[in-house]
Amino acid sequence: MVFSNIGYFLLFIPLIGYVVWYLMAGRHKVPAMKVSTASHFIRKGIKSYKNYLIHLPFALRVLTFSMVIMVLARPQSTNSWQNADVEGIDIMLAMDVSTSMLAMDLSPNRLEAAKQVAAEFVNGRPNDNIGLTIFAGESFTQCPLTVDHTVMLNMLNAVKCDIAAQGIIEDGTAIGMGVANAVSRLKESKAKSKVIILLTDGSNNRGEISPEAAAEIAKQFGIRVYTIGVGTNGEAPYPYGGQVVNVPVEIDETTLNKIATITDGSYYRATSNSALKEVYEKIDKLERTKLSVKEYSHREEEYALFAIIALASLMLELLLRFTLLRRIP
Repeated sequence: MVFSNIGYFLLFIPLIGYVVWYLMAGRHKVPAMKVSTASHFIRKGIKSYKNYLIHLPFALRVLTFSMVIMVLARPQSTNSWQNADVEGIDIMLAMDVSTSMLAMDLSPNRLEAAKQVAAEFVNGRPNDNIGLTIFAGESFTQCPLTVDHTVMLNMLNAVKCDIAAQGIIEDGTAIGMGVANAVSRLKESKAKSKVIILLTDGSNNRGEISPEAAAEIAKQFGIRVYTIGVGTNGEAPYPYGGQVVNVPVEIDETTLNKIATITDGSYYRATSNSALKEVYEKIDKLERTKLSVKEYSHREEEYALFAIIALASLMLELLLRFTLLRRIP
């Protein structure tokens, strides 16, 4: 705890003088009243409980003044800047949302499995700027780079494949556009490490920019791309017309490997939920950069307790003076 107005502590000087005066002089002032002899009904040495309370109002008054001084000094919770080493990089997630991501070779489907594992990845990196790009036949930014991971996760959770199915964007797989869109969000970044994690289940068949060209652009800006091909081998169950049919799994691993190689990244194949989780865990271990930052602790006013004690002691003193310890004029 710190005090914003420490000059008010000087008021304790006259308060100490008041206490000294009371102890040295005030205690010799014994109230008396002239009466005719009362020795026949007053027994020497017997004291009432009031004799033990006689100095309590004074103690309460000193406590009240002390608490008022504390309030004036403005006690506040400790706030400070301190240097700390944290791990933080800039990451863009580029996620395929084409209708093929509804295939159920991962549980409950590829898209939902990818969202769940990506959310765990985001939660494990509290110091990173993380954003989200989604793509099908076209690409756009779902969430720009941010350290507000609550917003990021809400935007991730809102991702659905129906934007392509409903014709909001063209269906297909524009891998090159997905990478290029993510690059546009990272190119101005000042971070020492810039990463794109690209997840898709198909091969590039849309878009004005080829995957290789997008990879070259990423390389020029020092951006590393990790590519993930999600889907089992052979055929995968796919919901179609109220029933489930088997469709072939066609992942262009050659292109995904090439993107990773150009940008000094890595390619991974995820054929199950557990394999996909392992892929993100590997990337999580690879991408760790030490950064020196300053941490700030917010300042809060803490006078309320002192004010309550001052008010309570004042009320108690007045109560005693006008009831149990009331003096006869």
